[in-house]
Amino acid sequence: MNKDFPFDHFLQDKKGSSAGPGQTRNNNDLSHFFPLNQEEPQIKNDEFDILIKEVLTHLQKNISTDKYNTFFNKKLEIINIDANKVLFKVNTIFIKSIMESNFKLLIQDALQATLGSPYSAEFQVVTEESNTTPASNENQLVGRDKSFKDASFKIDLNPTHDDLISRVESQYIDHMNPDHTGILIDPNKTFDNFIVGPSNHLAFATAIAVSDAPGKRGKYPCLYIYSSSGLGKTHLLHSVANGIKVENPELVICLITARDFMKEMINSIRDKRLPEFQKKYSETIDILMIDDIHELKNKQGTQNEFFHIFNALHNKGKQLIFTSDKAPKEIDGIEDRIKTRLQWGLVIDIQRPDLETRIAILKRKAQELDLYLPDDVLNLIASSFKSSIRELEGSLIKLSAFAELMNVEIDTIMVKDLLKLEDLHEKTVTLESIARATSQFYKIPLADLKSKSRSKEIANARHVAMYLSKKSIDATLKDIAHFYGGRDHSSVIHAVKKVEVKVKSDMNLSRDIIQIENSL
Repeated sequence: MNKDFPFDHFLQDKKGSSAGPGQTRNNNDLSHFFPLNQEEPQIKNDEFDILIKEVLTHLQKNISTDKYNTFFNKKLEIINIDANKVLFKVNTIFIKSIMESNFKLLIQDALQATLGSPYSAEFQVVTEESNTTPASNENQLVGRDKSFKDASFKIDLNPTHDDLISRVESQYIDHMNPDHTGILIDPNKTFDNFIVGPSNHLAFATAIAVSDAPGKRGKYPCLYIYSSSGLGKTHLLHSVANGIKVENPELVICLITARDFMKEMINSIRDKRLPEFQKKYSETIDILMIDDIHELKNKQGTQNEFFHIFNALHNKGKQLIFTSDKAPKEIDGIEDRIKTRLQWGLVIDIQRPDLETRIAILKRKAQELDLYLPDDVLNLIASSFKSSIRELEGSLIKLSAFAELMNVEIDTIMVKDLLKLEDLHEKTVTLESIARATSQFYKIPLADLKSKSRSKEIANARHVAMYLSKKSIDATLKDIAHFYGGRDHSSVIHAVKKVEVKVKSDMNLSRDIIQIENSL
């Protein structure tokens, strides 16, 4: 707390002196703050400034930076305090609604932490006109502080353009920063609405197999899925859980984050209920799913409990599923004995989605949002967001909210402005750029790729380049054949068809093509 906070002023008794030893003081008595001999409380702006700074400091420690900057920074002021209530000034009706629905309890906690006793928080929309007073009134107020009754308030029930933009941003922030604590099975995350592509079809197929036959009855009693953030790991976990609930409703499912698992264990130790914690996980659970298992790094006590729980469930043939942002052997701060066990089952990674998969994801999400987007907009978004499905979907949520609130149609100019894509330098994909990207990936000289050489290594790389030339820019067979050494167009047809067939069953080839596409 700020060392300059006026403790003596807040702790004064009714006579103006601080409560001494043996004296009792009512924490809710603010007569020292609002003198009893006046009909209306006198506002001390400097003291309110100190108090709001303390409240905001407390809030800043307990919410994300994005939410703090959007809803609190320079948007919240105190305009009155009575015995058990603090009245806050907010600038717009939208901010008032957000405060009352999402942050009221958090603000009341901050007030209690700052003032030492509980206060309710209420919010009043005050426009700039509220702070202006006619000249005649100003003369009458000289020599005393402005009171709460002296202030006039204008409630603006019509949202401004800034209100609407804030509302758009809030929906985007909520999507990009989901609340991961207290995880529950989401009935909306199913296999049916999971978009499958070359980057994730193995993980998808395995997840379905586990859902149909969990534990020792199936092929994969232990499954480990890893990828960068936002590529669908958590969606697959919920899909498996929903599938098991339908096919095997008698099984007990536990879907939890590693962080919540750790908190639960710590609380059980604090409350002297560790045996109950151990019994719950070792004896009552049939399906254990832990999201972001890497969060257990450097947590030796939790790792030890997890080790014994893993052994107990694995020995009983229960189903174990874990997700992470790294392969087991790459997680620092995890004991080797645990890394070994995490690799006992099937370890699968999810790659970044290719362009077609990203477009398919956008189309599905747009359908869910009842949002129409022309093909040029879909291609622009899919080409701009390559690394995260969550970010891809977040862009649509922002566009959908903007289109609905502003009552406008979405076009490429709006997309570039709203999603801040104007500074992105779009690359023009050509036969030459595809050939260079392929040659660099396979470490084959570009001249060899265009040559008449028929060595297996060079021919395979050339086939991939021809396939991408047809797929990515829809180049004509004649142009492709001419570019690669003046070949006959039938050679191009053969190469394209060969890769199209092989890519459906060859995971390594699928990944090669995705990586080359992402480099274009």
